[in-house]
Amino acid sequence: MYVLKPVHHVARPRVAPLSAGAIIRTLLALAVLGILTLPVLAEPTRLRLRGDVTARGDVLTLGDLIEGAAADVARQALFRSPALGASGTIQARRIVEAVARLGLGDVETGGRSQVAIMRAARRVGAAEIEAAVKRTLEASYGLDGRNLALRLDDESPTLLAPVDLDGPANAVDVTYDARSKRVAALVTLGDRQASLRVTGQVVEIREVVVLGRALNRGEALVAADLTTERRLREASPADAQSNSASLVGQVAQRTLSAGSVLRSGDVAPPDLVSRGEAVTMVFDSPGLNLSLRGIANESGRVGAIVSVTNPISKKVITGTVIGPGRVSVGPAAPARQATLESAALAR
Repeated sequence: MYVLKPVHHVARPRVAPLSAGAIIRTLLALAVLGILTLPVLAEPTRLRLRGDVTARGDVLTLGDLIEGAAADVARQALFRSPALGASGTIQARRIVEAVARLGLGDVETGGRSQVAIMRAARRVGAAEIEAAVKRTLEASYGLDGRNLALRLDDESPTLLAPVDLDGPANAVDVTYDARSKRVAALVTLGDRQASLRVTGQVVEIREVVVLGRALNRGEALVAADLTTERRLREASPADAQSNSASLVGQVAQRTLSAGSVLRSGDVAPPDLVSRGEAVTMVFDSPGLNLSLRGIANESGRVGAIVSVTNPISKKVITGTVIGPGRVSVGPAAPARQATLESAALAR
C-alpha cells in the first residue's frame, strides 16, 4: 500500500509597487547625472592639424589643413597653394595663428612643426602632345598621320593642368613647312585654360620586316621568325622588306643575325632544281607536247634559266625552271619566263 503525501502550495512573492519616495529619489538621481555629464557632451570638437596635404585648387582652405572644423568655416581660404605639380611646406605656427585670428580656439598640432603641401596636377606627356599635333596636321595639311612621327625639340615636354581639367589635348595655331618639315603648335586643354608651345620636326616612318632569330645560309623562313615594326624611314635601309607574308618559305642567302632588318637579296625563294639532279624537260608547242629526262648542270629557283644535259645525245639544252624538278625548253620557254618575271614583280 502506498502512502499518500500531502501537496504543499508554495506562495509566490508579490511585487510591491514603487513608493512615491522611490520615484522621486530616482528622478533626482537622473537629474544630477544629467547636470554632471552635460558639460562633457557639450564640449566642442577639438581642432587637429592634418598631416601632409595634397592640394587640388589654387588656395588651401581651413578644411584642407585642419580636422574637426565646422562646415561653415571649413571653406575659409587660408593660404595659396604651390604651383601645379610643385610642393612646399607651411609652418605649423602660421596655421595655428591663422586659426586663432578666426576665433576658433586652440589647435592640436600633434608635435608637427610644419605641414608638407603637394599640388596635384594632370600631366600631358610627349605621346599625347604628339598625337594632338598629328591630328591637326591630318585635318589642316592632309598628311597621313599613320606614316608620320614627330621629333620634338624638347625631348620630354610636359603640359601641367588642373586635375579637374579633363578631355583630350588639342593643337591650335599649328604652322607646318612642307620643305623643311618643321612644325610649331600650341597644345591646349579646355578653352586654353592650360597651354604649352612646342616645336619639332616631322619625320616619315615605314613598316619593315625584322628577323626574330639568327638564320644560317640556306635555312628557310617560317612565319614565327618574322615581325613587322614601324621605324623612321631615314634610319632604315632603302631596300628594306615590308611584306612578311611574301617572305615565308624563302631561304637565307647568307648568315643573318637576330634583330636585323631584312633587305632585298637577304632571302630568296628556294631552288626547285639542284645541280646534278635528274629533271624532266618539257617541250610545248602548238599541237606538240614532249617530255624527256635530263641532268641539270646548275641549280635554280622558279623562273631561273638553267642548262640541262640530255644523257642520251649529250646535248646541252637551256630552259626555264617551272616547278620542282621541271624545266621548260623550246618555244614556250621565253613566254613562260616573261609570265614568271611579271608575277615576281607583282609580289
